[in-house]
Amino acid sequence: MKSNMETDFENLEWKEFFLNDVFNEIQRGKRLKKRDHKKGTTPYVSSTSLNNGIDDFVGNSEKVRHFSNCLTIANSGSVGSTFYQPFKFVASDHVTKLKNDNFNKYIYQFISILCIRLNVKYSFNREINDSRIQREKILLPTTLKGEPDYAFMEQYMRIKVQEKIDQYSIYIKPRLEQLKDFKKVEPLEKKEWEEFEIEKIFKVKSGKRLTKSDMKKGTKPFIGATDSNNGITEFVSNTNVSEDCNVLGVNYNGSVVENFYHPYKAIFSDDVKRLSFKEVKGNKHLFLFVKGQILKQKEKYQYGYKFNGKRMNNQKILLPVTNKNKPDYAYMENYMKQIEFKKLNQYLAFTQTKV
Repeated sequence: MKSNMETDFENLEWKEFFLNDVFNEIQRGKRLKKRDHKKGTTPYVSSTSLNNGIDDFVGNSEKVRHFSNCLTIANSGSVGSTFYQPFKFVASDHVTKLKNDNFNKYIYQFISILCIRLNVKYSFNREINDSRIQREKILLPTTLKGEPDYAFMEQYMRIKVQEKIDQYSIYIKPRLEQLKDFKKVEPLEKKEWEEFEIEKIFKVKSGKRLTKSDMKKGTKPFIGATDSNNGITEFVSNTNVSEDCNVLGVNYNGSVVENFYHPYKAIFSDDVKRLSFKEVKGNKHLFLFVKGQILKQKEKYQYGYKFNGKRMNNQKILLPVTNKNKPDYAYMENYMKQIEFKKLNQYLAFTQTKV
């Protein structure tokens, strides 16, 4: 059954509005070359379509443009990608600020979805330059007077956000119940550590090449050498000798050293190795602990030093050990459970705040 809000949504009158009639501040960010980035904690928003537009954290305070509490729309790169930025940030010249001092986060979030639709128009290397953005229009719901219905936009988004929070609360409580019996462990800095070669700790198995032309659509994850989406690059119905589950997939081509835990059945590219523990049965928490230790080697393989199969086998990683200098799997598992339990409680507390 449809809610009253959904019914109202379907019955709305919509009208086109110029962006410069909706926003009283439209301003492009300022160019900051990568080599000029200073390390810091201020988000640097550029034209990526990921991570709310953030692709770095910087400490630059001069010759940059700081914005806050506004939308950013990518005018090149991932053209049209639009995000609400509630915090102070440094804006790249690849994004434009859209601001109205009378808007709150809910109105911004509603309008951001409508702005994203501009990416269809600009999807073929066509930039949204300063003059074009002044002429751009978006569809907005209207009042009986034909003006943008900002009250409706706010209320609609408040309801949608609360629905998601309620869903999340239902999802998270059983997970907390599963984790509550973890054993508290000492901090990392108080633990003894030793180096271990990857092949001494893991069985290392190869993936198998599967070309795009041979892929058949399906629901099984295909794991490629990417650094996002948990390594999943396609969903297929193919099967081959690389099919596996409960393993760590480690890239040795593409986005080298990036690695992801796969509890589900998947098939793996020939650019990805599958790691499973030799001495114990792996689980999510063990694999996630080791994931971080392997990722610490990423910088080593950045400059023409290929992370091939042999080097992966011989690569040493630091692991916490028992008093017999053996990998302390119980410690690793409980350390990760402890972190997850803490974080999930923080997230749950956040959902209880007023929407």
